[in-house]
Amino acid sequence: MSVDVAIPAPIAADLVDPKAYANDRIHNALRWLRANNPLGVASPEGFDPFWVVTRHADILEVSRQNDLFHNGDRATTLTNRDGIHRIVEMTGGSPNLTRALVQMDAPDHPKYRALTQAWFMPPNVKKLEGRIRQIARATVDKMIAAGGACDFVAGVALHYPLHVIMEILGVPESDEPKLLKLTQEVFGPSDPDAARDGRALSGATREAMVQETLSEFYDYFRGVMAKRRAQPTGDLASVIANGQIDGEPISEREALSYFLIVATAGHDTTSSSVAGAIWALAERPDQLKIVQANLSLAPCLVDEAIRWTTPVKTFMRSATRDTELAGRRIKAGDWLMLCYASGNRDEAVFEAPYEFRADRNPNRHLAFGYGAHLCLGQHLAKLEMRLLFEELLPRLGALGLNGQPKLTQSFFVNGPKTLPIQFEAA
Repeated sequence: MSVDVAIPAPIAADLVDPKAYANDRIHNALRWLRANNPLGVASPEGFDPFWVVTRHADILEVSRQNDLFHNGDRATTLTNRDGIHRIVEMTGGSPNLTRALVQMDAPDHPKYRALTQAWFMPPNVKKLEGRIRQIARATVDKMIAAGGACDFVAGVALHYPLHVIMEILGVPESDEPKLLKLTQEVFGPSDPDAARDGRALSGATREAMVQETLSEFYDYFRGVMAKRRAQPTGDLASVIANGQIDGEPISEREALSYFLIVATAGHDTTSSSVAGAIWALAERPDQLKIVQANLSLAPCLVDEAIRWTTPVKTFMRSATRDTELAGRRIKAGDWLMLCYASGNRDEAVFEAPYEFRADRNPNRHLAFGYGAHLCLGQHLAKLEMRLLFEELLPRLGALGLNGQPKLTQSFFVNGPKTLPIQFEAA
């Protein structure tokens, strides 16, 4: 490996340190990489070496070539060497604990995506707008009635998108707290406030705890699946439970993985983006006033909140054959980290990328991915956020922080975990 390809050890260590993602340390590292080594190789202790893709254009280039850069051949989420070995033992050969859409490649990926795609396309999502607005309005009513202060994450951001996706799935509202807890444990095993036993975990204990959480998820959705197979009700759970590929029912593992990705990604990332917007507006009263004065800017605020927060920080890909990317020679089997948080701060694409601009337009953020793996639920997420902002912002006379917000510690999916705010009703 030539010296100019190798990423300095301290920067490589930041890339795999969950704590770095809970403050500006990761953005400092990514800014250095974009300026000095935008496509280099990180070799942090305990991990297989991987290319680090930090520029917007290069992330797009990898994402649009799904035959050249696969999702599922190697671990789709960053995992250390010992962890991958344990997962392969657990699964009987797969480097991934689950087999959802994000771990699939063609020809399976387009077939499985097609099972539910119609549910998440704009014409169907539009039909849900009236009901989602009712949920948004009730959520805002509850927040305003509670008084002039709250933890916006715990009081609003976690529950609003969760309620929407669970209603679409057909899950009883009484089960939502259980599924919220499990989601936080799946995405936050490195964070002491989210981990299953209250400790930030690593090594074998981490994989075992994640597996325990997944087992509890699967046990729950086995019950849902059995009910929908016996008596389909027309909801999204019925579609997944009775899905067929090439005329054959999908396997239990793939059905349960489908439930998992819809039930977790369907609300967690939206929760983070909603909270990220309110955090930004609480610190920037001028930006709040811009949108309050012109609610037609709500879609711009939605995209800027998603860019600013970038809930999914990284995904991994692997090369299927020798190729060249940005002047670097990539070999078959090489592992690549797509750094969406870096692409969404790329100075070559975004004017003043470290400023939050509620009216930023155009906004070519990469937070939903690109290409064949573009987020299935992006239209639903944007609708949920827009409706909440349209209901909430006109009812705020003032907004500010009421303490220090905190981010989760995770190099995969992260966002605000506490957001104490104070506000005045308009």
